[in-house]
Amino acid sequence: MKNIKTNAMRQLDAQKIKYEVYTYDAEDGKIDGLRVAQKCYQDVRMVYKTLVARSASNKIYVFVVNVADELDLKKCAKAVHEKSIAMVHVNELLGLTGYVRGGCSPIGMKKKYPVILSDTAASLDSIIFSGGKIGCQIHCSVNDFMKVTQAFMACII
Repeated sequence: MKNIKTNAMRQLDAQKIKYEVYTYDAEDGKIDGLRVAQKCYQDVRMVYKTLVARSASNKIYVFVVNVADELDLKKCAKAVHEKSIAMVHVNELLGLTGYVRGGCSPIGMKKKYPVILSDTAASLDSIIFSGGKIGCQIHCSVNDFMKVTQAFMACII
């Protein structure tokens, strides 16, 4: 697992962005965000999950929130100026993003979708998020994350 390069890492490398990779054992199937934070020995407040949603107008959006938080779909819709937002079905995830559940990175998806980062990250210097493969997390500065994803912050929880 040490020498893996995911699409997310290749994109960060191409933009000369510094990052750290954390790997963890996922063989027990426990890949929820809280367990991932524990397995990587990281503060849960720094670990974020990637959630993919579709608007009423059929646009895809990527929401990135702390693993301990739940998305507020009404706030998400307001943030992206849509009437409503619903989570995409897990069966659609690979086709839309190129990633599987538990390994979905906001960086390096098949297509460029709008990325919205929870404003809870505004008080942090850096965040940890999926590296694009189950068992792999990326740690980089919030500023670099915003730059590479072209994200904006909003209150979405």
